[in-house]
Amino acid sequence: MNPFEFVLAIMILIFVFTIVRHKMGIPVRSMRQMRGGADEAETSAETLRLREEVKELKERLKVLERITVDKENTLAREIESLRDR
Repeated sequence: MNPFEFVLAIMILIFVFTIVRHKMGIPVRSMRQMRGGADEAETSAETLRLREEVKELKERLKVLERITVDKENTLAREIESLRDR
């Protein structure tokens, strides 16, 4: 059996088992159910927590950018004042 036939056989088996599962009424498990059954409340709470964390991180980034820009401007002013002497 060459690799092409092997892949084809696997695809046919998957197709057949999918049809059988559908005919038997077995529901398809979603990724959420497979990883532990997290419900919508947990998901939305996690989403809110992550959004708050992103908001805090953006604020911290703004502060760091302001500090960096202020230092650059201060340094440039000091260099200019030394040139004027």
